[in-house]
Formats: sequence, structure tokens, C-alpha cells
Amino acid sequence: MHRDDALKQFHSGDDRLAELIDDQASSELPAPDTDVPMVSRSVRLPLETYERVRVAADDRGIGVTTLMRQWIEAGLADLDDSATVSLADVRRALATLAHPTAA
Repeated sequence: MHRDDALKQFHSGDDRLAELIDDQASSELPAPDTDVPMVSRSVRLPLETYERVRVAADDRGIGVTTLMRQWIEAGLADLDDSATVSLADVRRALATLAHPTAA
């Protein structure tokens, strides 16, 4: 059905539009990745900054918004001294302690 015809049917109260919608195959929406309620916010970033974030997310095999959320959570944890540290950073620090270099 053409968009204009559908609008005319909608505004005239024609029941055929409702039947057309009912006849359509149901679409499956993706399940949320968390049980925690989320809030969507828009953030304006310079293109270069966004590209750096996108590359960092791709390198980690995660989405851009997931990485941004992780960084925000880590930054907030740092404010209250409950900082999140990556396992790779812990391993590097331990390796440095195990093999100190001469200064």
C-alpha cells in the first residue's frame, strides 16, 4: 500500500488499515543485554575522537556504546576509590614488580 493511501485510510478511520497491520508478520526485537534499566543520552564528539573510540571498541570486540559505558563506569569508580582495573593492566604491573629494571 502506498504511504498516501495508508494515511488517508488512517485519517478516515478505515478498518482495512488495521487489518493490513494485523496481517503483517510479527517482528522479533532483540532482547536487552541487561536487566538493569538503561538511559539513552546523546553525546557530541569530534569526528577524530569518535573514530579513536570506534577503533578501540573494534580492537576489544565490543560496541562503541559498551566501551563508552565501561569508561564512564571506570571513571566514576575512580572518583570514589573503587576503581576498576583491567586484568591486563594488573598483569603488566605484576610483571614489572617481578622483574624490576635498573634505574
